[in-house]
Amino acid sequence: MSVRALICDAPEGYESLRLGELPAPEPGPGEIVVAVKAAGLNFADSLMAAGKYQVKPNPPFVPGLELAGIIHALGPGIAGRAVGDKVMAMVDQGAFAEMALCRAGDVFPLPPGLDFPAAAGFPIAYGTSYGALVWKARLQPGETLLVHGAAGGVGLTAVEIGKALGARVIATAGGPDKCAIAIAHGADDAIDYREEDIRERVKALTGGRGADVVYDPVGGDVFDASLRAVAWNARLIVIGFAGGRVPQIPANILLVKNVDALGFYWGSYRQHRPDLLAAGFEALGAMVAKGQLKPHISEILPLAAWRQAFETLLARRSTGKIVLTP
Repeated sequence: MSVRALICDAPEGYESLRLGELPAPEPGPGEIVVAVKAAGLNFADSLMAAGKYQVKPNPPFVPGLELAGIIHALGPGIAGRAVGDKVMAMVDQGAFAEMALCRAGDVFPLPPGLDFPAAAGFPIAYGTSYGALVWKARLQPGETLLVHGAAGGVGLTAVEIGKALGARVIATAGGPDKCAIAIAHGADDAIDYREEDIRERVKALTGGRGADVVYDPVGGDVFDASLRAVAWNARLIVIGFAGGRVPQIPANILLVKNVDALGFYWGSYRQHRPDLLAAGFEALGAMVAKGQLKPHISEILPLAAWRQAFETLLARRSTGKIVLTP
């Protein structure tokens, strides 16, 4: 039996990907095969296809890091799961296919109230924001959270989770339409960085005090502005560099303001602290049940439209998540 998949024969960029057929995966001990109904597209997928991601699979490989679907087969030693269960999962590779091989510890029940497209874009974005804000930033009720890229795939989840945790949320985004999306998902204030100075607006909105926590998946000039828009004892969480430039941190600013600059790579917790992932998804599921989290899917495209999906993502034309369906 073969399955259709999006294949990377050489890490030369997403443009070199192709649709093809591969043998259907067979589960070994501790593994689960999921029939993929939807898969979330992430910025990391473009890096992996270009050989620039932290994880560099040997080609040929199938990109795609998160998915939702139905359990198709179980390997030996699997307890608490059954064929036919609706689930969401993370994988090191392989989500952009009709079938995906998953480690049992990376497969979680579909949160009640979410369909397959919403759940496909849930694990990485919501998992990242929950871990960054709760485990790393120690965000407290009443604090001010500054979220960059707030209409994007991870930024919008940080807005929702920040509000659910009781913070005041200031969102930054490019253009009035994206600012409006952030406001609709709970942001108290929005800054259009194309028209407004981030530092000056944050200072004005906080009475000169600055933000207690900064959530930054953008980097570059946005990161530089953040360093000058934080309160004393602030925590600045580095999520990624969608803006293209990896910033260099002036240590004197960290010293003078007692600022914590913290890197956060959620995927590494799958190896080092899987117990935290399970607890995090349980907490997120409770937020979904309360109506505090409403995943925003900007586009659902067939796998055959993968090129359009990548182009939309990299041009930053999307809001929320882009989902591919095989």
